[in-house]
Amino acid sequence: MTESGASDLWPVDPSYEPLRGDADFTHAGADWSVLQVMVVGLGASGFAAADALLERGARVSIVSDGTSPAIAERAAVLKVLGARVSHGQPLPQAPEPGTHLVVTSPGVPPTNPFLQASAAAGIPVWGEVELAWRMRPREGAAPWLTVTGTNGKTTCVTMLESILRAQGLRATAAGNVGLPILEAVLHPEPYDVLAVELSTFQLHWSRSLSPYAAVCLNVAPDHVDWHGSYEEYRRMKGRIYERAQVACVYNVQDPQTEQLVMDAEVVEGCRAVGFTLGVPARSMVGVVEDVMADRAFVEERANSAVELGELRDLSGDSSLPPAPHYVADALAAAALARAYGVAPAAVRDGLRAYAPQPHRVQPAGEVQGVRFVNDSKATNPPAAAASLAAFESVVWVAGGQLKGADVADLVREHSGRLRGAVLLGADRHEIANAFGRHAPGVPIVVLDSNETVVMVDVVREAYALAQPGDVVLLAPAAASKDMWPGYEDRGNDFMTAVRGLAPGDLS
Repeated sequence: MTESGASDLWPVDPSYEPLRGDADFTHAGADWSVLQVMVVGLGASGFAAADALLERGARVSIVSDGTSPAIAERAAVLKVLGARVSHGQPLPQAPEPGTHLVVTSPGVPPTNPFLQASAAAGIPVWGEVELAWRMRPREGAAPWLTVTGTNGKTTCVTMLESILRAQGLRATAAGNVGLPILEAVLHPEPYDVLAVELSTFQLHWSRSLSPYAAVCLNVAPDHVDWHGSYEEYRRMKGRIYERAQVACVYNVQDPQTEQLVMDAEVVEGCRAVGFTLGVPARSMVGVVEDVMADRAFVEERANSAVELGELRDLSGDSSLPPAPHYVADALAAAALARAYGVAPAAVRDGLRAYAPQPHRVQPAGEVQGVRFVNDSKATNPPAAAASLAAFESVVWVAGGQLKGADVADLVREHSGRLRGAVLLGADRHEIANAFGRHAPGVPIVVLDSNETVVMVDVVREAYALAQPGDVVLLAPAAASKDMWPGYEDRGNDFMTAVRGLAPGDLS
């Protein structure tokens, strides 16, 4: 392929044989140079995959339908390194003759015709995560502690990173956050252990991972359009536990996660370990009064536990108490760290040192007794529900792209804590209808502007509805791309609007 999309294929090796199995490609020392590979996508993961394969001598063709400046820059670099590149054109209908392997970026759905044609031709299709796992050293590779879930993945995995570093380990967060996983695996200064966040998109294209310990934080309907059904989405979440070696950590408050553990094929001797916001039973971590307690990784767990820190250790510089879902993420991270042998004091110190990720229950300021909180990352109803549950009296800022999600239960279950609501975005009227059916007494303001400057009006209207002691909470329950490039931009505009509300009064 050329950049114009015209045919310019690799010459087919006369000795070419399809890759009937991939057992020879399970470690960094394999002869990757014999492979002809097509890489789909020129995002960060596609670039990392192509770069790693080229460095090991493989013949690489890259196809991408993207057109951004970043993609053009990556394409230019890979061409210099010897790849054939086609970008800005529709993906081809079938792989090039002689292709042994396809490596796809995680966002490309399995229904894509190119990927379906590859599979029909018997060509293995891997994701970047699968490639990274297979490019680890045969001996001494850093163990993976893996995290997935509909909500909370990034918070949990970065908490885990902080805990591991507090133990003195060379560790990093990688995968769906932090370093691309291939960069982490192939880093010239090897890591002791990796905290790996995995989405269902990544798990779908992974089939040989064997994590040291794994957690699925929670499961709720999301990305059903990509997976085809909620059951398939749930099944992909369960892949996080496949071939787990030491511990499968599950959410006691979400029985689906325990069922996923029960359904998984794990290494013999691997344990199921629960995390709970309540008092932990045997083989669980949980909370006793205001103390996080481990009753799973202690010898006398039948009748004793070890302290992992206090809830106030999670508050950092914030005057807000830690939200329940934030505590749950911390407990899950602690359980993974303890499975790896981290000392209780390092768990405490890592959580104390942890700086929360932006746009996740982030304090945005206070005006005349009204606090503003930015949880723009709450892009689906379950995430918004967890955020709303953290506060007693809320003026809720909601709306955007619901992606087919139903907000009726969300409005009904939290109507008692709502002082009012300000609605914006593509599906604002759907949320307004839910208020009409399930919370008719709650005052709402619907803003019809589709311009991002509307956030100034959003904050003013929310402040007008609030009373001292209330929280104005941006927890949209919806995606942002109807109006903003991403949830970060939406959250930043909210923070800016709050600062502009009454600069002299903000604390």
